[in-house]
Amino acid sequence: MASVASATLSEAESKRLLAAHGIPVVEERVASDPEEAARVADLLGYPVVAKLCGATIAHKTERGLVRLNLPDGWAVRSAAAELLRAAGPEDGPVEVLVARMARGARELIAGAHRDPQFGPAVMVGVGGVLAEALADVAFRLVPLSRVDAGEMIEDLRTARLLGPFRGEPPVDRDGLAAVLMGLSALLEADASVHSVDVNPLVVVEGVPVAVDALVEVRR
Repeated sequence: MASVASATLSEAESKRLLAAHGIPVVEERVASDPEEAARVADLLGYPVVAKLCGATIAHKTERGLVRLNLPDGWAVRSAAAELLRAAGPEDGPVEVLVARMARGARELIAGAHRDPQFGPAVMVGVGGVLAEALADVAFRLVPLSRVDAGEMIEDLRTARLLGPFRGEPPVDRDGLAAVLMGLSALLEADASVHSVDVNPLVVVEGVPVAVDALVEVRR
């Protein structure tokens, strides 16, 4: 029996794959050194986020590899230098991912997975600090129709959080359904994609935007 090689894509590669299937992602670019990171930030506009990015780096927050709300080029240079110094030989090739700061009071999670028993499925749920406490998620099998996606959203016990919230407009449910259908389409289109984790999916002015993502592939 042939062995299965498993690997994860970098955050930047993962989000490029999501964007190719119509899933909104935060505006970002990668840089190889602090000076390039500052130039990228100037182009994107401040404030920005800087993260260490590489195929082996999955848990950036736990390792302290994320810098938020960087207000200017000096702060970006300093953060990028710190992040690059924090990389170890075991991390392999790394870059600095610079992204516009996405602001929203609500966070969701979404994902997809090839279950060995049930087959490919898509998931959506409440994210952020409430994710573990509420464990409010919904699943459907692939292929996903627009009706399926709408039912997943309605299945959430806290679906009312998707309405107007703290001065923000309601969540674009059609846009959220499109994210779920995009995940379904990704699994259908690429048999090597084993799982997708989009966390968080930040609601920015009503629009769900993928701020972080991790794709696992098996060949």
